[in-house]
Amino acid sequence: MKAYTKFIATALLSSLCVSIANAGLIGEKYRLKKIVPVEGRQGIAVDSTHYYVSDTKALYKYDKNWNLIAVNKQPFQHPEIANHFGDIDVWNGEIYCGIEKFEYGRGFNIAVSIYDANTLEWKRDLPWSPESGQVEVSGIAVDRDKNMVWMSDWVDSRYAYCYDLETGRYHTKMQCAPTPYWCQGITIADGKIIFSADDGEASYGIADNLYVADLGDVPYTGLMEGEEVVKETPFSVKLDSNGKPEMRRGKIAGGAQLGRVSHFREMSDFKRAGEIEGVAIDPVNGDLLVLNNRGTKIVLGMSQGPLTDEGYTKEIHEVYIYEKE
Repeated sequence: MKAYTKFIATALLSSLCVSIANAGLIGEKYRLKKIVPVEGRQGIAVDSTHYYVSDTKALYKYDKNWNLIAVNKQPFQHPEIANHFGDIDVWNGEIYCGIEKFEYGRGFNIAVSIYDANTLEWKRDLPWSPESGQVEVSGIAVDRDKNMVWMSDWVDSRYAYCYDLETGRYHTKMQCAPTPYWCQGITIADGKIIFSADDGEASYGIADNLYVADLGDVPYTGLMEGEEVVKETPFSVKLDSNGKPEMRRGKIAGGAQLGRVSHFREMSDFKRAGEIEGVAIDPVNGDLLVLNNRGTKIVLGMSQGPLTDEGYTKEIHEVYIYEKE
């Protein structure tokens, strides 16, 4: 009897280990399990015990039954410099947030801010390297296997940017090919990076999408001495008095790796096409979590008020939870 009991216990433990290991694997297809209303409109992160949601200027913490248990509505150390959260991630008891000053389609003063997952209080920042070419931060994700953190760029989604968590310095960037535009959030699991893209058209009821790419080996390219054109905006060059592009010498991105991007999922099961935001993978059960906003008109990433003709009085924020098929 003892041997049989030991066998059953060993089998159950083995099954549990396999389930936990499989939870970290990205599925091929997902079906909608439930929809949960939340307070924040920007990002979603999850660990083994809690959910975390970012609003533009706040952090929220929920238990695994989606009961709100903590809030930080004054998260910024210098709100005159940075006033905006994007998508977030949580790892080893810390919440990773991309912060910036955001104004109508442009980000300034980018940083990686790290908060205590227990208290939601700020702990430290990682410095940003503007020489990388990044002009906005819409989402952030930790690569647990390589000890790196990645940032997406909503303004110019051609690249995602990588920093080494051990050294805190810029490591490389990945060119997304083909490029999903208006990337809002990212998450990393199973050696892959998932992008949420606000590339539908809410006015016409066209759905947003998720995309995926293999991360690969992520070789270091860093910064180097060189010359590059000076940009007046992210998509136009600055001209000198002779009508020629201005050039500058100094630190520039030393290179990039290629990321082959493929379509992962059309989010046609949202209640209404709106503004897709954060994305995360639950490390316990492998559920896919996607945050979506609906009910307001958005211009260059900023709400212009509710769609009163459709009966909305405010913007609604919901986390869609999907399980593997």
